[in-house]
Amino acid sequence: MPGMGTIINTAAILLGGLFGALFGRFLSESAQDTLTKVCGVSTLFIALSGALEGMLTVENGVIVSGGSMLIIGCLAIGAFVGELLNIEGGFERFGQWLKIKTGNAKDKGFVDAFVTASLTVCIGAMAIVGSIQDGIQGDYSILATKAVLDLIIIMVMTCSMGRGCVFSAIPVAVLQGSITALAGLVKPLMTDAALANLSLVGNVLIFCVGINLVWGKKIRVANLLPAIIAAVAAAFLPL
Repeated sequence: MPGMGTIINTAAILLGGLFGALFGRFLSESAQDTLTKVCGVSTLFIALSGALEGMLTVENGVIVSGGSMLIIGCLAIGAFVGELLNIEGGFERFGQWLKIKTGNAKDKGFVDAFVTASLTVCIGAMAIVGSIQDGIQGDYSILATKAVLDLIIIMVMTCSMGRGCVFSAIPVAVLQGSITALAGLVKPLMTDAALANLSLVGNVLIFCVGINLVWGKKIRVANLLPAIIAAVAAAFLPL
């Protein structure tokens, strides 16, 4: 059944958030802060390993790096378009609306938790490839694997950042559900080169999420999201 992967993934995020909310209330403020930093450091290393995998190759026994210009170009375009559209502001307004509608008006960290968690579980090749595979073949194995990872990530983030993380299930459901529904149209665009670019730039954005977790909000990551579209488009440019 097409769409089952997104259903499983969404349910896993909700379950992880429930566990996190139950365990998080027993943690002191200092413990929550430390756990947030741990999430950030882990995110940095996961993103760094993924980015380096896309940048480094071995040629004749020598490690060669590449992709620097792709990253610079895509991030520059992404920042320009994202700031023009103020995507981060849209996320925050939706987060504020959720905050009020869900009875969490007094939770000062709700919006940051929602935005950070949403970016962490939405960005990445697994979400795109898994959704396409689910839509065309009815194979949700990739999204099922992602669901396990997201459950753990959201559980830990909810413990440290609060209940706003639980609602990252909404953008995941919308994004992955939309890609699954439009899989036939999206699949031709996801060539090996496009997926490699998407993975590389996506990991750089996840690295930025890690920076925000460790040092506080320094980068408006949502405003860099168009960089992913630019990365896919770059795969079709005659270079």
